[in-house]
Amino acid sequence: MHSSTPISEQSANSVDFPRQFARSRRFSLGVPRHFTVSPDGRRVLFVRTVSGTDPVGRLWQYEDGTERLLADPALLVGAGSGAVPEEERLRRERARERSVGVVSYATDDAARLVVFALSGALWAVRTDGGTPFSVPAAGPVVDPRPSPDGRYIAYVSRRCFHVVDLTGADRQLARAEDPEISYGLAEYAAAESMHRSRGYWWAPDSRRVLVARVDTSPVERRYISDPADPAKPPQAIRYPAAGTANAEVTLEVLSLEGERVEVEWDRKAFEYVVTAGWDAHGPFITVQSRDQRIVRTLGVDPETGATEVLHERTDPAWVQIIEGTPARTASGALVLAEDEADTRYLTVGGQRVTPEGLQLCAALGVEGERVLFTASDDPLETHVWCHEPGHGLRRLSREPGRYTGAARGGTVVLAGLTPQGDEVGVLRGDGAAGAAGDPPYQALTSLAEEPSITPRPVHLTLGERKLRGALYLPSWHEEGTGKLPVLLDPYGGPGIQCVGRARDWFTCVSQWFAEQGFAVLVVDGRGTPNRGPAWEKTIHGDQLGPALADQVGALRAAAAHCGDLDLTRVAIRGWSFGGFLAAAAVLYHPEIFHAAVAGAPPTDMRMYDTHWKERYLGHPEDQPENYERTSLTGHGHLLSRPLLLVHGLADDNVAAAHTLRFSAELLAAGKPHSVLPLPGATHLPADDAVNAQLLHFQRDFLMGALEGGTGKD
Repeated sequence: MHSSTPISEQSANSVDFPRQFARSRRFSLGVPRHFTVSPDGRRVLFVRTVSGTDPVGRLWQYEDGTERLLADPALLVGAGSGAVPEEERLRRERARERSVGVVSYATDDAARLVVFALSGALWAVRTDGGTPFSVPAAGPVVDPRPSPDGRYIAYVSRRCFHVVDLTGADRQLARAEDPEISYGLAEYAAAESMHRSRGYWWAPDSRRVLVARVDTSPVERRYISDPADPAKPPQAIRYPAAGTANAEVTLEVLSLEGERVEVEWDRKAFEYVVTAGWDAHGPFITVQSRDQRIVRTLGVDPETGATEVLHERTDPAWVQIIEGTPARTASGALVLAEDEADTRYLTVGGQRVTPEGLQLCAALGVEGERVLFTASDDPLETHVWCHEPGHGLRRLSREPGRYTGAARGGTVVLAGLTPQGDEVGVLRGDGAAGAAGDPPYQALTSLAEEPSITPRPVHLTLGERKLRGALYLPSWHEEGTGKLPVLLDPYGGPGIQCVGRARDWFTCVSQWFAEQGFAVLVVDGRGTPNRGPAWEKTIHGDQLGPALADQVGALRAAAAHCGDLDLTRVAIRGWSFGGFLAAAAVLYHPEIFHAAVAGAPPTDMRMYDTHWKERYLGHPEDQPENYERTSLTGHGHLLSRPLLLVHGLADDNVAAAHTLRFSAELLAAGKPHSVLPLPGATHLPADDAVNAQLLHFQRDFLMGALEGGTGKD
């Protein structure tokens, strides 16, 4: 923003925003999360830090209108003194976990015993009083989970599977036979692309466990080094790149007495284990073919390991995985997602229970015959719904926003991103209460920082495809007083929506860029969620063409709506898929886009992982043209506009090789560009100073490129 630009109070407040954005870990600290409701509905467990800048998670319990601290790592003797096990570090990276301390926990069926790991040590606490206590374990602990009856705790240590009782009597039920083998952990593809972050499931009788055995020896080895510390040895990881071998995943039923039964299915035809579970009707698993066009739900005989097909879904493009499905009600009715052209719907026992136009997002849980789920009948909102025989279909969240939740015993926890920010409330009774402030509603305290700027999106429906967009203008700008340079700020890819009636970190960032002097446009194009299966699968075989065309079309439509957009000065920025889209924009449409910042861009689709990339582009041996069409590598000679590439050198999701190889190609073609390497940074940079300065750096680069100068005054 130039010195002659009028400065509003909002613009003045935005000066501290980059530092606030970084120290609050994108405003995630202090927000209640990870909810468990007790069977009687009287108690709610959750994790929360004690302020909007404190990164240490604590365990809390809400009961009778009062919040009580159950476990504070700072008060536990010896807690946090050890190193986080490598398997836990990787689990947190896959989950994009931004805090430390108690970051996850698990309970017994009564929600009376809670267990968690701190720096590899096993801790437990009872919710009916008393202090947390350590439980002796055989080694560094990863993903501890108590048995349903609360007598035992299962955990993984050094890739081996253990069960221990509360006195410390430990049993190793499965030993890792080789450094490439693990028991009870999710493999990379499952954790990164299938919503499956766990690798074992207790039986209801607490005597057996269904455990995943993962053999990563067939998977390609990659090495991640730290060029800023040449004395540090490189880290070897197993990464299943598109077209290469996946980890071999098998399942076994392990008894506490040491018996082992291997689960049998056609692993050659169905090599992906999408999810699993064990309820009163027995264990079940969901498996998927390599081409992702067939998904089967299998019932498992725990005595023999034999399986039977309970349900099969097919799709000529791919079968979309819907988190929380399949599940089963108390009567054994399967809870599933099904697709028709324009609607993804919920079925219970083979009967459709959601209407046309209500897009199923995820199943949250089943209690008796009641099913809790999230769905969207408006692309700008996501709500919590329930279905129960005799009561029909009801929407539980009322106010605008994007919600998720948990329920049990007649109590519903609603966690929402609303236009005012994060809100979490507890509904008692039948869960159908109205707005906040009604007697059955009690808010859980959010200690998150209030952003120093307030997003001011103008929601737009753009073009013939009715693209959902949001336009952010500077608070100091008066319509008709002058042209503004334009900044497109998309993600634009599968799995994420950036446009909605909710205040989250990226709406705040978009407004911050607006306060710097840009008109910021954010658009969800084809391939993004909650517009129906046909909308999502338009990108099958081509992840670039439709996504980029929608950004171009939306820009033109927005300019027709707002005459203050200067189409002679248009920039674009993004991270991950958004970074890929930004780089593609200046490559293929330099007549429209005049500068770009591409953060962690996947420039060569052959280097991305199997499950995610083959879903959209097929197998590279069978459909190499899809990878050629979508990848940016091989097309660097087209660059004619300023481009800044930013990449974390420790990124194990989108490897830094994507940027480095593309930069080498640009250099060989004589194409000037800039590269900002981030030593030690993963796909989600964690250093607060880096995250704060990244916003300034991008702003200065884009302003300088658009103005033909060196940047901002």
